[in-house]
Amino acid sequence: MRAPLHSDPIPFITLPNWVKAATVCGFNIEPIFARLGIQTDLLHLEEATISAPVLGQAMQACVAASRSQHFPFVLGETFAFDYLPDIGTFLATAPTLRAAMRVFDWVRELINPMINFSLEEHGDDASLVLLGAAPMTGEDRYFVESIFASVARFGRMLAGDLEPFARLRFRYAAPDYARAYETYFRVPVAFEQTQNALDLPRQRLDAPLEGAFPKLHEQAARRVGQLLAQMPRRTGLVAATEVLLEHDTQLMAAGIDRVAARLGLHPRTLQRRLQEEAQSYATVLDRVRYRLSLRLLQDAGLDIESISERLGFSDRRSFTRAFTRWSGVSPSSFRQRREL
Repeated sequence: MRAPLHSDPIPFITLPNWVKAATVCGFNIEPIFARLGIQTDLLHLEEATISAPVLGQAMQACVAASRSQHFPFVLGETFAFDYLPDIGTFLATAPTLRAAMRVFDWVRELINPMINFSLEEHGDDASLVLLGAAPMTGEDRYFVESIFASVARFGRMLAGDLEPFARLRFRYAAPDYARAYETYFRVPVAFEQTQNALDLPRQRLDAPLEGAFPKLHEQAARRVGQLLAQMPRRTGLVAATEVLLEHDTQLMAAGIDRVAARLGLHPRTLQRRLQEEAQSYATVLDRVRYRLSLRLLQDAGLDIESISERLGFSDRRSFTRAFTRWSGVSPSSFRQRREL
């Protein structure tokens, strides 16, 4: 996970967490943000972005300014979903660790595309692996530290008895403050490994959690899905595909070949490049359809058959099944709730 290599703007919805972590570490972050030209508009936080190089410079400056604690650990520890409460609710009410790990997909979408985890299972063991290039600089290491500090925090919240069975592995060499790792994480730590990963017993993935609340868990998942559906992608091929589908809705029924041709790509190339952005064409198409359906259903002048046709569905029943899968309610029920 090498932040400077990421060319697209990164969402900076975590800005309040940086401010909070700086306060805990005994310094004022405002001069750092001002020097780097980082915008601090809390009124439009969901639209805030930052370039990867500037994010890296901010991290280095915060580490240097910290007087009392290691800034990346504190940043991870203070991370919260205050601005995305439905994700926090989903996590807190998860029935199992396996169910809770869906959060990582949303974090990648909403917070930082480079927080990209994969769950690997082998025999009696499981590993939560942070994907990406091997970190080589202190800056890269700091981001990995903050990510795993956040993982450790939420892991303790969900399953506090997991620590005696877990361990951490990092790809980089042990820093000069390596002893602080085991003090902070409270699990065995190994450096110069093949992966950045948290290892745990596989059986713990499906062990019941004390905070399980199935009804709230399901409701929170649906609300996050609705939030994601309404967020257009601003960068990369995913964004280009979404824009094309939204501006020419007839393409939704035409298939990937036509869409790829309009983008000047072979269909297999389009699929491959979308996969490189951790997406698939079917996922992108579903998201655009869902986002548009939420908008169209608010127009009382449009009947559901017309909406189904506009979104490229073969008939109303197909649209109803898809919308119910996305939102948990039928289009008619959704419309009725909006009218109450």
